[in-house]
Amino acid sequence: MRNSIDRNNLTAHNIPKRLAVLGSTGSIGRNTLEVAAYSENRYKVVLLSAHKNLALLEEQINRFHPETVVVTGNTEPRWNRTDVRVLYGSDSLCQALEQTDWDILLSAIVGSAGLQSTICALELGKTVALANKESLVVGGSIVTKIAERTGGRIIPVDSEHSAVWQSMMSGERHEVERLILTASGGPFRCFSKEQLKNVTVEQALAHPTWNMGQKITIDSATLMNKALEIIEARWLFDIPAAKINVMLHPQSVVHSMVEFVDGAVLAQLSPPDMRLPIQWALDYPNRFPSPARKIHWEEMLRLEFFPPDAERFPAISLGLEVARIGGTAGAILNAANETAVEAFLNHQLPFHQITTVCQSILEQHNYEHTPTPEQLWAADRWGREETKKWISR
Repeated sequence: MRNSIDRNNLTAHNIPKRLAVLGSTGSIGRNTLEVAAYSENRYKVVLLSAHKNLALLEEQINRFHPETVVVTGNTEPRWNRTDVRVLYGSDSLCQALEQTDWDILLSAIVGSAGLQSTICALELGKTVALANKESLVVGGSIVTKIAERTGGRIIPVDSEHSAVWQSMMSGERHEVERLILTASGGPFRCFSKEQLKNVTVEQALAHPTWNMGQKITIDSATLMNKALEIIEARWLFDIPAAKINVMLHPQSVVHSMVEFVDGAVLAQLSPPDMRLPIQWALDYPNRFPSPARKIHWEEMLRLEFFPPDAERFPAISLGLEVARIGGTAGAILNAANETAVEAFLNHQLPFHQITTVCQSILEQHNYEHTPTPEQLWAADRWGREETKKWISR
């Protein structure tokens, strides 16, 4: 695939890369802007979007001076600014992408809400640094076909997929025996099934190694994040579900591995710090000094790996099944999970039933093998409505 602008040329001529960040006030968005600030003017931030954290968004505007800002939430800011164009509503994201001159998009909107802007960016034939895994979970077949047709490029930002991508550079796709995605195991890796029934919101939000937003943190606790990453990996790397495995790795130092047919296993290692995969996605194929933490090799380093317990954490099996069958299954699983996580955070659903309701809704839905975008959105709506009904019952 091609990029809209030769970024090697940009680097060679010291021309800043024009950077758009959607979801700039979230965890990934904030880390991206830290990377931009550290980069010694390798990037110029030209577009930002946020949903409701308008105070932080204004701070970002004052610091990075973008040309365009999109506010997707219901609250309009009380700003009196003439130095930036402000658009309102999620429908304005595509308008902003079409009307602003940018080179690379960091897509960090949480959930299926990020799918439409990912599609719009790829329709322009541009490069998308993708942190919004739901774009591929929900619309993998559509998104990848658009990228192939327009010459758009998808570069993974998730630490696991970034690690796989870097490791796969040591061989050809047909030489891959399997992908091994690592998972920290979250705070409940050693909990029994009985203990999982009594998990509180506060416990679930206390992740042992990563600092993330609420939704992703809960997904990590249920291992649903790994289920979604299995589906994402299937589309990113064109690898069948049967060749994707998950291993629990509490230290979160080995971010994923690729095993080749000759038995060689390649891995990418670094401390848990999202600024590293973000910078690699933005600067590929070049490497520069990074603000990310580094491994101190002189200290004792212990790396442990365990197979996940499918009985206590059934989300992995759901992810493998959805990756295998494709179609509308990804949209349904994602919709059910987003709705169930919101209910858990609002104390309306026990923790251990998040995966239960997802499996139930997935089994009930009318599967479509080759959905249109309209059928995907319909599946998304149906999945959310049926999950709410399940929870109310």
